[in-house]
Amino acid sequence: MTIARGLLIGGKDVPAEGGRTTEVITPHTGNVYARVAAATAPDVAAAVAAAAAAAEPWAVVSPFARRKIFLAAADLLDARLEQVVELMAGETGATFGWAAFNVSLGANMFREVAAAVTAPRGEVLAAEQPGALGLAVREPLGVVAAFAPWNAPIILGSRAVAAALAAGNAVVLKPSEAAPLSSGLFIADILREAGLPDGVLNVVTNDVSDAAEVAQALIGDERVRAVNFTGSTKVGRMIGVLAAQHLTPAVLELGGKNSVVVLADADVDYAVQAAAFSMCANAGQICMSADRLLVHESLAEEFTSKLVAAVSALPTGSPEEPATVIGPLVSEAAAARVAGLIADATGKGAKVLAGGGVPQGARYPATLLTGVPREAELYHAESFGPVCVIDTFRTDEEAADKVNDTENGLSAGVITENLSHGLRVAHRLKTGIVHINDQSVGDEPQAPFGGVKSSGYGRFGGRWGIEAFSNTRWITMLTEHAQFPG
Repeated sequence: MTIARGLLIGGKDVPAEGGRTTEVITPHTGNVYARVAAATAPDVAAAVAAAAAAAEPWAVVSPFARRKIFLAAADLLDARLEQVVELMAGETGATFGWAAFNVSLGANMFREVAAAVTAPRGEVLAAEQPGALGLAVREPLGVVAAFAPWNAPIILGSRAVAAALAAGNAVVLKPSEAAPLSSGLFIADILREAGLPDGVLNVVTNDVSDAAEVAQALIGDERVRAVNFTGSTKVGRMIGVLAAQHLTPAVLELGGKNSVVVLADADVDYAVQAAAFSMCANAGQICMSADRLLVHESLAEEFTSKLVAAVSALPTGSPEEPATVIGPLVSEAAAARVAGLIADATGKGAKVLAGGGVPQGARYPATLLTGVPREAELYHAESFGPVCVIDTFRTDEEAADKVNDTENGLSAGVITENLSHGLRVAHRLKTGIVHINDQSVGDEPQAPFGGVKSSGYGRFGGRWGIEAFSNTRWITMLTEHAQFPG
């Protein structure tokens, strides 16, 4: 049965102007999973108007009342695991394990912002003038435009709205065209059921051909006072330019070219398990997935043979099968892109150690390569598939240089049994996130999440997320009359 949904504007499910719709296709079957409203600029304007009308009343809602809503949303999300599994498999081909992790972390994101609602929201400042009291106060921005991707739709859809709402803002959410239900409408349904007032969260779905128009209309609206976007560096640059043209602050969490460094003092078997997870979780479609494995030359032979065996044994197939570890990519086009990167690399001298070949529809096997030259596209591009390149190093300095040899700087892992050694290496890496004695994929709701260089700027998570979606205002109070000159 095909799911049909409209836009969510002002608490009502409404059709797009002219009744336009767009289809969502299930990757591993090619069937139509859903039809959703396809918004254009007039629909965006209506959604922003609804958010603007709801922003001020929401900003003055008691922090304790807001906290109650977020805690209820977290519990509701935990209770909807089966629905999320179905949604994510239908929209993106996600496996059961990945959907379950999305539910767990998404719910904890709402719990984290529930705690942040009643945390201190400013400082008392020293003042030069006698009898003066200065305050630095955090206040809501108003309307926030949020863009959520498809690859971790519950996690990243929740993250796109949670801190902004907790800070007292209203939000217009544009979910991914590939996963408009799980990255947008489903999350809004949960929050509405939890008690979020009408108009505080609005959801605008669209056809991929209208994405630029919708983004321009949303970011260009003068009532929008902040933007957050999670997605590719290519699109993120466009979003950043649009926001800058309107002097609108933005939080951008973009692509990665992430490395896992295996130091000479690492436990090889542990490193193999960590590397296999980092490159293959959600078929490598995570912004933090490992693209490169840098292994000390003394361990390279043992590590490589064991990793080839490990990834070759991972079950690949339909997400509807509970045993599947590597499900399909989000589309046949995505699988073809990955195959093209590998063909280009091997044509320029790289060697395939495991996997490779021609995609089977949207499916592609876990693939390891070595000897990828700088002129190959895969050397620089984010694979966003279950693909990893193995390289070696002799010294810590050489390892760090190879990690940093990319325009991106999101995440990295350093695997070692000597934590002080790992910390020394971590300090050399130009990434927003480093995990010592762990791989590159990791997220917790209380942590400052984000990258450097072309992986974006600003931070989600914890107090940093609240600060990103609020203004600091200086207020002074005089307890006695001032003395003015003249």
